[in-house]
Amino acid sequence: MFSEAELIARCRQGDADAWDGLFDRYYTLAGKFIYQMAPTFSPDDVEEICQDVFLSVIRNLSSFQGHSAFQTWLYRIAANKARDFLERQRAAKRGGGEVPFSLDAEDPETGLKLDPPGLAPTPDGILMNAETMSMMRAALDRLGDPCREIIELKYFGDLSYEEIAYELRLNPKTVSSRLSKCLDKLEEIARPLFKRENLSSPSV
Repeated sequence: MFSEAELIARCRQGDADAWDGLFDRYYTLAGKFIYQMAPTFSPDDVEEICQDVFLSVIRNLSSFQGHSAFQTWLYRIAANKARDFLERQRAAKRGGGEVPFSLDAEDPETGLKLDPPGLAPTPDGILMNAETMSMMRAALDRLGDPCREIIELKYFGDLSYEEIAYELRLNPKTVSSRLSKCLDKLEEIARPLFKRENLSSPSV
């Protein structure tokens, strides 16, 4: 079993077996990360995005300097590709209704299911317990970077504070503080969206 550095070095040398090993090691992780960004993705959607992600990895591996873990670099590519895919879906379906979903729902074809860490419902309960991914994604998109990135790495990539700190050139305490502030901002953005949704929902 090659180390990550050895595997990447061999890939750069054009070793086909090394590329197979890289895909075997990280393809499923990338798929899970993409699914957790938007569980409304179908298995075909996730597969299409994954293929796009690894095509980008093949094209850009030479730019990976090893300043962060390869997995974190991969997640950043996957986040961008998933957001691009979502934008294309929105453009294609513009004018249609929102698609509700439950974060506890399990895909009948893949068996994949969100399994976020148990957190207090406030302030990040807004993130993990939203009734529709479309509203949550809209709130995250309004939040923008760098807050959006740190939230995605933490909750969708399930990275530790130390891993995020290493990737973003911060210390873990700064990551914790910044994440808390970003979640507060996300709550401020998301609350009006959910309030409008509740007001527009028919009474029982």
